[in-house]
Amino acid sequence: METIIEVQNLKKSYRKRKSKEYIHAVTDVSFKVNRGEIVGLLGPNGAGKTTTIKMICGLLIPDSGTITINGINNQEKRLKALRHISAVLEGNRNLYWRLTVRENLEYFAGNRGASKKEVTRQVDELLEKFRLQEKASELVNRLSRGMQQKLAIAVAMLADSDVILLDEPTLGLDVETSYEVRDLLRSIATDYNRTIIISSHDMDVIQDICERTVIINGGKIVTDDRVENLLRLFEVRAYTITLGEQLSDKQQKLLNLMFPEAEYKADTIQSTVEVDLEKSEAIYDLFDIFKQEETPVESIDRKSINFEQIFMKIVKGEMDDARVQSS
Repeated sequence: METIIEVQNLKKSYRKRKSKEYIHAVTDVSFKVNRGEIVGLLGPNGAGKTTTIKMICGLLIPDSGTITINGINNQEKRLKALRHISAVLEGNRNLYWRLTVRENLEYFAGNRGASKKEVTRQVDELLEKFRLQEKASELVNRLSRGMQQKLAIAVAMLADSDVILLDEPTLGLDVETSYEVRDLLRSIATDYNRTIIISSHDMDVIQDICERTVIINGGKIVTDDRVENLLRLFEVRAYTITLGEQLSDKQQKLLNLMFPEAEYKADTIQSTVEVDLEKSEAIYDLFDIFKQEETPVESIDRKSINFEQIFMKIVKGEMDDARVQSS
């Protein structure tokens, strides 16, 4: 696949105010994004994600390392490189609130040097695509947050860039509008062959529309893999075991000792153990605990797991990096 963005060995530090001490926001970040991909760029607060995003967008200069966009170094030829990327940061910052929806689109389309006829065509197409026709004459400051977000993405589309970077595209949206924005992003990637990078804390969105995710923690990449691979990896290790009777006190103590993260639930009829196994062979140790009192095992099921749980496990370091880090 063709690489559209390549980040290599980025580093960025900040000096604390009134101090000689430095904060190392990004220590060593490298990853690639291919043309047409939808990629999640994730990380907990303070992990270095926002700093990385700002460096990709040309808003910060890295201390060292390189960023190339469509093969162009964004430090050596900044303006030329940044023509290939549009950013929607914090939802609606790229809008003029005292202009109408149509006026915003016409203004930004006109800035690109398009003719009046071409501007009208582009604006009408985007109003239809983003279902904004009925709001075309509405001032932006009177729109709902969802409408503002859709317009902000539509404005980013006018740049005709190869890459669109979105920061929290569904933040504060109701469920219906959130799903509408997700559908729009899929359509943009498929119909317009755009590459989309999403930074979000909404893991349902990441699981729903991203093909791949890059997770930053402690200023470096801790995971770069396809979402489906991560879901499959953790699903294999997560089990719910239904037992025909309760565990004895001795068995419960052993369970807590050997599997401290396991969750044990019991009632008068049966009991369940929910556990994540770091190594597949650990299941034999678990069954040895059941065998001590000949506790009947009625069923073994893979536990359903979502991407938010996976994200939390990754940032807490509860996994084997060698199995997850993409080659």
